[in-house]
Amino acid sequence: MNRKDQHLKRVIVDFKKLTPEILALLVERYPDGYDDIHIITFKNAKDELIEAVEVTTEDTKYLVKVSTKLVATMANYDKDDYEDFDADDENAVQPPEDFDA
Repeated sequence: MNRKDQHLKRVIVDFKKLTPEILALLVERYPDGYDDIHIITFKNAKDELIEAVEVTTEDTKYLVKVSTKLVATMANYDKDDYEDFDADDENAVQPPEDFDA
């Protein structure tokens, strides 16, 4: 199977590691929130069932783990709250894991 997004780096992001940049992408892609049809389910490297929503940049596909805190954070998003965010923080996102999505 040859998918158009096969070349993208794949990163799983937990709510606790959600950066303002990824949060902004989520709010842009799902301005009215996400529904069950937007949720991707897969097993991670530890064979745990993960539910996530997807956002993509030019070079990376992010799968953001679904949680009630994510819903609340997206609903209360204000980009001015993140003016001083350091986008170069190497600890802002979890290291990539293998996943089939």
